Amino acid sequence: MRTMTSRIVMLTMLLTLGGYGLRPAAAQSSTKMDAMTAAELEGAGDQARAEKDYALAVRYFQAALRKDRKNALLYNKVGLAELQKSDLTGARTYFEKAARQDSKFSDPVNNIGAVEFMRKNYGSAAKYFKKAVALDETRATYHVNLGAAWFSQRKLERAIAEYTRALELDPNAFGQESRTGITAQIASPEERAQYAYMLAKIYAKRGDLENCLQCLRRAKEDGYRNLANVYKDEEFSQLRGNSKLQEVVPPSAK
Repeated sequence: MRTMTSRIVMLTMLLTLGGYGLRPAAAQSSTKMDAMTAAELEGAGDQARAEKDYALAVRYFQAALRKDRKNALLYNKVGLAELQKSDLTGARTYFEKAARQDSKFSDPVNNIGAVEFMRKNYGSAAKYFKKAVALDETRATYHVNLGAAWFSQRKLERAIAEYTRALELDPNAFGQESRTGITAQIASPEERAQYAYMLAKIYAKRGDLENCLQCLRRAKEDGYRNLANVYKDEEFSQLRGNSKLQEVVPPSAK
């Protein structure tokens, strides 16, 4: 959670051409792709994405789509690869195509929301994240994303509700190894502090002392002005007698 910006934008990896006397690698690759099945092309695209060669992944997925034009999953995969090479317009185009191919496919709807979030169109992002939640309420990522959109609009109670639901569905929704959602784009220390305190409240209500304390420390480091509210806010009521909490936020002298 230390880094509060979106983690899904990557650097483009460039393809090179073959050496002197050989056909360009792109031409060789096209001939190879023509001989592959749609499933083989999809697998090759997945491998290229895993190796962070997003431009090549796009080419493989597009070649697969030429052989399977109604495959919503493939359209979504092209969109993800476009997103990972920072082409927001291209990404949204393919996500929209995926959603049109399968109106019950929640991933591209969520991903359109991610594009809008990255463009800082938080109201539009929330609309798509809500649609994704309506299609599949059990996906913790969607709730994390919707919470981020609400937070970015300063709708803190709504954000708390979504983050709480995300943790109910996946206790590691904010874990270092999860990283499946997007977090609120926070620019200032004051906003980071507010965000950390909000998460501390959620963890406190769940009785998760360690994560609560970690968030409180971050809020303190970023200068949160109302840390004393841990002795007032109802969410912290179960933890107030804990000495570790008192070490992070000493109670006021009476």
